[in-house]
Formats: sequence, structure tokens, C-alpha cells
Amino acid sequence: MQTSDDSYSPSLSISEKIDRAITLHSTQGSSLREDPTVDALIRRLNRNVETTRETMLRLGVVAECKHCEEEEGGSCCGAGIENRYDEVLLLMNLLLGVRLPTLQQDQSSCYLLGKDGCTLMVRHVLCVNYLCSKLRDKLSHEELTRLQACAGEELDTGFILYETIKKRLRVTP
Repeated sequence: MQTSDDSYSPSLSISEKIDRAITLHSTQGSSLREDPTVDALIRRLNRNVETTRETMLRLGVVAECKHCEEEEGGSCCGAGIENRYDEVLLLMNLLLGVRLPTLQQDQSSCYLLGKDGCTLMVRHVLCVNYLCSKLRDKLSHEELTRLQACAGEELDTGFILYETIKKRLRVTP
């Protein structure tokens, strides 16, 4: 399957995008993983994502988000956020070993939100960067700076991998 710069298809449902990502993974995943540049970026992104998640855990962001979702009646991960994802971003998750959801847990939440939080490893820039005012007020300037630095590394690597994959898919018959 060949993609182009217009591979982001806002008119497709998230289920259709997941199906496309799975097809891309089954037809192109091995050749992408064998590409030394892609493989190095995947390994680097995996480390970056882990650093961001560990930082969020240490700073109490994960606990605060969980509390908001379970005790305060909702979170930032509302229905429709999944529409920002395309098949290449979903493919990146498959390349990192993520199993994409086949059913939505809660109709009022993002399709990609599972019972234990986001089911994805590689998330959209909005999902990585967003902090509600409650969290921004709770974290010190130093903590915010530390979190933004980690998230920035994750997003930079993710962007480079995303563009590299798009380029590889365009030239693959």
C-alpha cells in the first residue's frame, strides 16, 4: 500500500485508520524495521517516551490525571481527540509493539483511552503537550521545564520518525 502527503484522512473513522495502519504494518513493517535509520529512530523514540512517562509519574501528573478521570468526572481525553491521529502515527505505535484498540471503552472519551490510560505509546503532539491549568498551577517552574524538555525530545524524535516513514512508504512499491 502506498501513501502520500495526504495520507492523513480526516474523513476516515478511527477504526478505518487503525485498519489502514494494520495493513501498512503487515505489508511494510518488516522492511521499515530493517531500515537502519528507522530502527535507530524507533529505539530512540522508545527511550524518549519512557523518559517522558517516568517524569510524568515522578511529578504526579499521571496520578492527577487518573484522579480527574475517575473522581472528577472526566479528563482531557474526550471523545473526538482520536480524530487527530492518522495511519502513520498509528503505524508508529505498531512498530513499537503497541496493540491498537478494536473497541472504544467509553463513548464520552477518546477511542484510544483504555481503562489504564492511553493505549498508545506514540501520541499526538496535543496529547503530549497539553497540561490543564490545575496541573500547570500545581507544578513548579522547574518541574514544568523538566517535563517540557522531556516531551520536546519525544516530539522531536517522533516527528523525524513520522517524516522518515512517510518518505519510505512513498518510495515503496
